[in-house]
Amino acid sequence: MKLKTLMLGAVAAAGLAPAAFAERGADGEVKIIYWQAPSILNPYLSSGTKDIESASLVIEPLGRYDPDGALVPYLATEIPTVENGGVSADLTSITWKIKEGLLWSDGTPFTAEDVKFTADYCMDPSGGCAQLAKFDGVGSVDVIDPLTVKVTFKAPTPNPYGPFMGGQSPIIQKAQFEACMGANASSCTEQNFNPIGTGPFKVVEFRPNDVITMEANPNYRDPAKPAFAKLTFKGGGDAEAAARAVMQTGEFDYAWNLQLAPDVIKSIAEGGKGTPVSAFGTLVERIEMNMTDPSPDLPEGERSTVAHPHPFLSDVRVRKALSMAIDRALLVELGYGQAGRPTCNLVPAPANYASDNTDCLAQDIEGAKALLEEAGWTDSDGDGIRDKDGKKMSILYQTSTNAVRQDFQAVIKEWWSEIGVETELRNIDASVYFGGDPGSPDTFQKFYADVEMYAKNFDGTDPQSYLSMYRCGNEPKPSSQWQGENINRFCDPAYDALLDELARTGELSKRGDIAKRLNDMLTKDSYTVVPLVDRGRVSAHAVTLGGVALNTWDSELWNAADWFRIKSN
Repeated sequence: MKLKTLMLGAVAAAGLAPAAFAERGADGEVKIIYWQAPSILNPYLSSGTKDIESASLVIEPLGRYDPDGALVPYLATEIPTVENGGVSADLTSITWKIKEGLLWSDGTPFTAEDVKFTADYCMDPSGGCAQLAKFDGVGSVDVIDPLTVKVTFKAPTPNPYGPFMGGQSPIIQKAQFEACMGANASSCTEQNFNPIGTGPFKVVEFRPNDVITMEANPNYRDPAKPAFAKLTFKGGGDAEAAARAVMQTGEFDYAWNLQLAPDVIKSIAEGGKGTPVSAFGTLVERIEMNMTDPSPDLPEGERSTVAHPHPFLSDVRVRKALSMAIDRALLVELGYGQAGRPTCNLVPAPANYASDNTDCLAQDIEGAKALLEEAGWTDSDGDGIRDKDGKKMSILYQTSTNAVRQDFQAVIKEWWSEIGVETELRNIDASVYFGGDPGSPDTFQKFYADVEMYAKNFDGTDPQSYLSMYRCGNEPKPSSQWQGENINRFCDPAYDALLDELARTGELSKRGDIAKRLNDMLTKDSYTVVPLVDRGRVSAHAVTLGGVALNTWDSELWNAADWFRIKSN
């Protein structure tokens, strides 16, 4: 309500009159374009942002994070805390109260059974859940009554807001998905493409990697929302075409993730049909170093740091040398301008959790060469490529297809060439790369390359679930339908023990200290994750689209129910 009041006030001050909030669907159609096309509408089977955010229009969590990172109730009556009795004094449980009268889009009641089912679905040991880290430390989820559900943790948990909070952990309908548990999850095409939800919109037609047609949910809890009767969600193309479609031609109302050079965005914005919006959060462009042999010829399930370590990236000196050769400041200048900052950290914010690690910021080509020499990698035949024991230091470097990322690949290849490393570049269509299809060899989860680059962030302002991604056993594998968040197959029992300590630590300053140590273990100690750029989120919306509040702590589409069409008097 506060957001709506602020938006209406701003519109009135501009001399415009909104025709929104009078009745559901009064403003016709809204058009959204994501140049990475959604391939599924089940975020438990994909960690791709495109899939999580498109699904957030349909299925919702119990609570969300607002643009300031504050926790706000959505399907719950309030955010449980120790003070209001929702979180137990011993921090071992959290009890959620569900709003009365909530309906699924098919008209059936939303109950605590659906919440419990969602947890059971994700935690099923015979399945694969892309958001399993959200349920790290959960012992059980129990229905107390139709509108009350209790999550009990295995140990005191000062941050109990992993399950059911934010766009990465929404509630799915038990009646629709109960035949899709475990190994059956990925085969439930109808359910995964057309989820029944409580959100402002419902799916009419989903064409994977292309377009989603939605209409206003007739059972949405606010009878005056959404303002739009129809929503078209177009996927594919590239970031520049998406920007032009909003800010120059006016064909679309909202364009996500304008990963373009600053001068390009400025030029396109001169079209006058739309405006760019930006904010910093926790989005980090990084290179992941494969800790295992990436060969697809290995028997499925045998990729491990013990049985099949990477032929040369298993040496920390090699990983560090590759990082030292990179000029992060130049990458920012090349790709992001004021919308980017060089970083050495996987967790760049909030300040309480951000390490003071700056070791990587100064490029050191000569130091990188010396480190490779120390590791025994020399150019024995004078061809410019280092070798050792008859093996060339040759790297396959993959990422998604995007102009900025291909620019990054090109300059990083040049820097690595200077230190004697041969690099083959590969780019994959983003819809495939981030799609999570267990049958595709080209997903970032399967990681059939030596290094790969992408960006990721976390819901909310606490990085516990995010850092838990790198827990031993959370790697994608055949038994989990190639779902899993430990993409580079990092495994360190000391890291896992520190995760457990974070989970039971309540004092904010101590939580910050532990999170910083975990960040440093992944980055400056082991260089298994090589952060490059702390990226500001840049999107654009039509000048006639009101209610937009860019959110870097949750789905960008978190408040689509509040969007409306601005009309001139």
